[in-house]
Amino acid sequence: MQLSYTEIWNGIEKLAESKGLSLSGLAVKAGLDPTSFNKSKRIGADGRKRWPSTESMNKILQATNTTIFEFMERAGEPYRPKPHIIPLLGLAKAGREGYFDSDGYPLGTETWDGIEFPLAVADNVYALEVSGNSMEPAYRDGDKLVISPDSEIRKGDRIVVKTTAGEVMVKELEHRSARQIQLKSLNHEHPDIILNASEVAWMARVIWVSQ
Repeated sequence: MQLSYTEIWNGIEKLAESKGLSLSGLAVKAGLDPTSFNKSKRIGADGRKRWPSTESMNKILQATNTTIFEFMERAGEPYRPKPHIIPLLGLAKAGREGYFDSDGYPLGTETWDGIEFPLAVADNVYALEVSGNSMEPAYRDGDKLVISPDSEIRKGDRIVVKTTAGEVMVKELEHRSARQIQLKSLNHEHPDIILNASEVAWMARVIWVSQ
């Protein structure tokens, strides 16, 4: 299954219409900038096509209680692919030695548990299972965060960060420079964090949440 650029944007428009919302209303309902889905945002300044981010897609599906299969049908792709199995590791174990290399790619995944995922993904994609309530209300105990170490990381993305001290955390990228990385906590009871670039072992983007 592979939706085209046009099909995805058409699917978003049809989803908004089916819920009685404008495109800006759909964006606001999902906690996004009201202009996120404007037609003017679909082409970059350099003339390249802009695809909606996976995080944005996940938010609108959750906000409208829509499954990925329902979205695919609205977008013009009724095919239901066989679920793929991706490696699953408890988030609490992610900081231990032996599970990731120095660049944040998973190691020894044949010994990990696994979860079904409805779409084909790259070989390096994996999932981390949340334990506890430290990331509520964004993520709850038992949620599975699907992580892509190859995906581009941009401001506002939710990411997994491992520090050189071995701590692993899930935060929102607020700002990134050559010297510092500013991270916003998902739980307002926990403070935001500023790390020196030298303190970060690796970062990887959260591309999906399986609840």
